[in-house]
Amino acid sequence: MVNVAGELIDRRRLRRKLSFWRIIAVAIAVVALIAVPVLLGFPGGDGASSGDQIARVSIEGMILEDQDLLDLLKELKREDNVKAVVLRIDSPGGTTVGGESIYEAVRDLAKTKPVVAEVGTLAASAAYMIAIGTDHIVARRTSIVGSIGVLFQYVNAGKLLDTVGVEVNAIKSAPLKAEPSPFGPAPAGAEDMIRRLVMDTYEWFVGLVAQRRDMSLAKARELADGSIFTGHQGLQNKLVDELGGEEAVRHWLETQRKVSVGLKIVDREPKSHSSWSLLGSARSALFGFIGLDQRAENLQSALMMKTGRLDGLVSLWQPFDSQVRVQ
Repeated sequence: MVNVAGELIDRRRLRRKLSFWRIIAVAIAVVALIAVPVLLGFPGGDGASSGDQIARVSIEGMILEDQDLLDLLKELKREDNVKAVVLRIDSPGGTTVGGESIYEAVRDLAKTKPVVAEVGTLAASAAYMIAIGTDHIVARRTSIVGSIGVLFQYVNAGKLLDTVGVEVNAIKSAPLKAEPSPFGPAPAGAEDMIRRLVMDTYEWFVGLVAQRRDMSLAKARELADGSIFTGHQGLQNKLVDELGGEEAVRHWLETQRKVSVGLKIVDREPKSHSSWSLLGSARSALFGFIGLDQRAENLQSALMMKTGRLDGLVSLWQPFDSQVRVQ
């Protein structure tokens, strides 16, 4: 009996060791699958080693100040084999700083090679700001564009705190410091201060639209009441240049900007995105499973896209219920 018991114990130990090494082997295989294509530059990487091409960059989900994307746009500017760039936009917008930084990078890129925006489902607010930085905007008839405007959101949780018996006190250097606060009603002057902030950025945004879309400031302001438009309506209002998709983009580049006929369109991604494509697929699957936006690059962005909460000024079209107090 003693020998039998000992054999059983030895077998269990052996099974545990085998299970451990199997897990290690699987982990090494997964790391190899991710690392080898990146290190060796196989197709599906950054595409920089290919011949003459049209680079296509996807701008999706919440617009933030994405340094990896900005670096990619600078890199495309330097690559002689990239003869044109297509921005494939599908986004409700995001922070004004994010939109501004990418807009400026697009304008800088357009100094050396043609850049076209191809709108998918949506290019609203800060995403539309990016689109007008290109030389030509193509949208589907039923795409959504516009929502030109700026907002600042804040919450007053004072009643909730009273209900649960929580009192928040603060000693401030001035009445408007850290206002509006989520812990109570805004003091006199706080909403006026925020409104001045919003309107300053709004006027800048309207000026960009007027300049880039070749329309009067009055016409741009008329369209910048926060309204959204279909691609068809956008064409009528000069917010887009053409209806169509990839074929329309290619035709414009070849006929209007003399890009060589038949060049391959190569999808390019920021290095940190493409290097972890397998992890990105797993992340997207997880976000989808728990009800978050699968296009988000990280948990913070996914939660922002779910709740609509962003710090700072926002240029964002929100297709869900929300209360906005900026008038």
